[in-house]
Amino acid sequence: MDKKTTRRGNYESGSDYVLEYGELRFAFNEEDFAQRVEQAAVKLRFVDQGLSGEELDDLLDLAVSGEIAEPSSRLGEHINENWEDLVGPSNRSLVHWIRRLVFRGAWLDQRVKEGELDVVFDERTQTFGYVQPDRSDERIKLSKEPSWRRIAYRRQLWRSRAATTVSEPPPAEPWARPASKNSFAASASP
Repeated sequence: MDKKTTRRGNYESGSDYVLEYGELRFAFNEEDFAQRVEQAAVKLRFVDQGLSGEELDDLLDLAVSGEIAEPSSRLGEHINENWEDLVGPSNRSLVHWIRRLVFRGAWLDQRVKEGELDVVFDERTQTFGYVQPDRSDERIKLSKEPSWRRIAYRRQLWRSRAATTVSEPPPAEPWARPASKNSFAASASP
């Protein structure tokens, strides 16, 4: 009996960050990885879209290192202040779920690229999903992710000392990270 075996490709957009799980190795450029980490945290309802450079840097430290040793933003401080609520059994921690969603997104993107999945839009729910083109038009179900809304980080408005005018803090400087710190092993499957 001759079985056809398919070797799936690994997702790659660069080499700044590497995520490995089993035989899969996904490599990301800095911008792609940062966008995926922020989107994962938004999907988990832990942050709102549009983080500053310092906030994103802290979130990247959390995703890569599993902790934030020296926060550079209020987000990093919030994470450290609420650490006991964010950490838990490995499959229930915020770090686990951020990594899992980054991995899952890259895995799905690679399956679309290889023709194993198609992206579809549901007019009724106004959401995107995936179907296997060789099976049916039924959307595949992705595992439900938990919500961290209860202890989510929300930017607080900053008050000017000179007046009672409320404004956002000034935009942050762009961040950079050396490539040597940016490799970690994933502990979750898609």
